[in-house]
Amino acid sequence: MAKAFASQGDLTEKKITFDEIGKDLWAFTAEGDPNSGVIIGDESVMIVEAQATPRLANKVIEKVRSITDKPISHVVLTHYHAVRVLGASAYGAEQIIMGETARGMVMERGQEDWDSEFQRFPRLFEGYESIPGLTYPTQTFNDAMTVYLGNRRIDLMHVGRAHTAGDIVIHVPDENVMFTGDIVEDHSACYCGDGYFNEWGHTLDNIASFDVDAIAPGRGDALVGKDAVERAIESTRDFVDSTYAPAARVAARNGSLKDAWDAVRESCDPKFKDYAIYEHCLPFNVSRAYDEARGIDHPRIWTDKRDLEMWAELQG
Repeated sequence: MAKAFASQGDLTEKKITFDEIGKDLWAFTAEGDPNSGVIIGDESVMIVEAQATPRLANKVIEKVRSITDKPISHVVLTHYHAVRVLGASAYGAEQIIMGETARGMVMERGQEDWDSEFQRFPRLFEGYESIPGLTYPTQTFNDAMTVYLGNRRIDLMHVGRAHTAGDIVIHVPDENVMFTGDIVEDHSACYCGDGYFNEWGHTLDNIASFDVDAIAPGRGDALVGKDAVERAIESTRDFVDSTYAPAARVAARNGSLKDAWDAVRESCDPKFKDYAIYEHCLPFNVSRAYDEARGIDHPRIWTDKRDLEMWAELQG
């Protein structure tokens, strides 16, 4: 019997931190678990990333209520992955916003991704019975849109493909703070199973061009100060490049997926083995890198069945 995914054995509860990264801007982080962001406007609150279930979303709401009693009017989802969005109903927000491409991913692979992630991440689906169904946006956009919470301007933008085809970032100009979703991580592995390796670096360049003072990344600690921001952007770049290059070399010589796995481990283990969720992400990262290097531009849909077939091949 093949051994379980590393994520299936990750059952230890993570310590939550709630840091102010700009005036009335907060990062909810949990030792490599999915982060959420909080933007407080004049009369209401915007949440960035919903968490995987309503029960887990209530942990974010508890932190919000410790600092403000303003109603939650907007939930913004930077992309589609089940662990990011299925808790959205807990907030009672009138507006749930995604990029149009992310909505397309819900339509194309919403249930398949949910089944896949539920199999792999049992702890992140605490209270899964409270999920009412797939999360659909009430509003979408293509390139950019602006939301005003009173006088506070919030810019939502698609700045390039990276973690998924539909990634967006959220920039708050009055404090020069950005919420990047999983395009940027801090001391946490990037999940690249639905990613675009050859475009990720350019997207990081676009984020760097804003020269922000703080970032709430998708996973890992809040990044406050330009030095921390630059460090995380460059470590994310190194992680993506160090994963793709060896897989591409194997693909170029018609090597196997298992050959790519061995080559990526040789490249990445010395630098990233202590990163949060490193082992969780690695088989999916290698598979996607190998696919992209062989010319498969549109990431194939992960299913609970495909996950197990891939894992068995890597164990072979």
